[in-house]
Parts: sequence; structure tokens; C-alpha cells
Amino acid sequence: MVVMLVVAGITLVATPDPAAAAGPRILILGDSLSAAYNMPTEAGWVALLRERLGEDAVVVNAAISGETTAGARARLPAALDTHDPDVVVIALGGNDGLRGISLAAFRDNLTAMITQARQADAKILLAGVRLPSNYGSAFIERFLGVYEEVANATGVALIPRLLEGVAENRELMQADGIHPNEAAQPIILNTIWSRLETLVVSGEDSAQTG
Repeated sequence: MVVMLVVAGITLVATPDPAAAAGPRILILGDSLSAAYNMPTEAGWVALLRERLGEDAVVVNAAISGETTAGARARLPAALDTHDPDVVVIALGGNDGLRGISLAAFRDNLTAMITQARQADAKILLAGVRLPSNYGSAFIERFLGVYEEVANATGVALIPRLLEGVAENRELMQADGIHPNEAAQPIILNTIWSRLETLVVSGEDSAQTG
């Protein structure tokens, strides 16, 4: 099985011999929200996930700051071959919105990554990203709706908003108002874990949003 998390930058946080690991193998595909932007790597939610899972688990952070769904889609086949994950977490989309990528292309890229991961016998967790308020409520809702459409069409587990309970609180955000700070990382981890735990512990693949 494959656990894939969508994050920014490629960092392997694992046991010295991933092939010998007895625990789950999780791959994160993401952007700066998952890449511990502007903070020590060990403070990011992906590193905290590694601590929670214990030494037997393998967590590969393949998140890259500035990453889009198109870039991650192109990188995914090699990442699947190299890391053979049990679960794939896809936490991408913010940069698609910022760059004005069409919703149709956005939807197609997410669906293609889910298909690729499933063909590698992986479970998938999809995490949505809300755009800044200056994009207008109508477009923001259509953008968030793509995640739900893709999750319903493919049957994967969905977290509607990666920064739930974080983005609305200035004390949990960096000065740019876009990136979460160190204090927010445990909250993000708990949001991810609320859906990831089922995939890791039971191996079930559920589209319920909770």
C-alpha cells in the first residue's frame, strides 16, 4: 500500500533502511504549507507525524515550495517507484489558484495523481487548500468544490481544509498571512491525523469527510 502526503520539497524522514521498516510508508506530496516553510524542518507537521508514528514508520516529505498539481503529477511516478508508499497524502492546490490555472486542469491533475497512486496499490488522502479572501468568495467556493468533486468521483478520503482552525487565527500565521507558523503545526497534524489514522491503522480507504 502507499500513503502519500502532498508537501513541498523532498525530504526523507525515515528509518535508515526504509525497505526493512515494519510500519507504514507514507509519501507526502505538497507545497510550502507542508515543507516547514520559514521554520526548522523538525518543527513542521510532517516531522511531527514521523514522531507520532514511531521508528518503524517511513515518512517521505516530497513537498516543494511553489509546487503545483502539474509539477507533482509529473514527479509522482518516480516517487512511487522509489519509495513504494502504503499511503499517499496529496495536499496541493494553493499555487494552482495563485497562478490562475484553470479549474478543469486542476481537477484533471488531482484525478490523475489519485489514479497513479491507486495503480501503485496505495491508499490516498486528499487535503484541500483555501485561497486568500481577495480571490472572491464565489471563486474560492468553486475552487474548494473541486476537491469535493474529485473525492466523490474517486472515493478517496478528504480533508476539506488543511488549515482548518489555523488560517482564521492570526496568532497561528506568519507575517505574510499565507503560511502557518510553528505554533500551528501540531494543529495541522491533528487535522491530517483525523483522516489519516484510519488509512494507517485499519487500511480502510474512505471518502467520508468526518
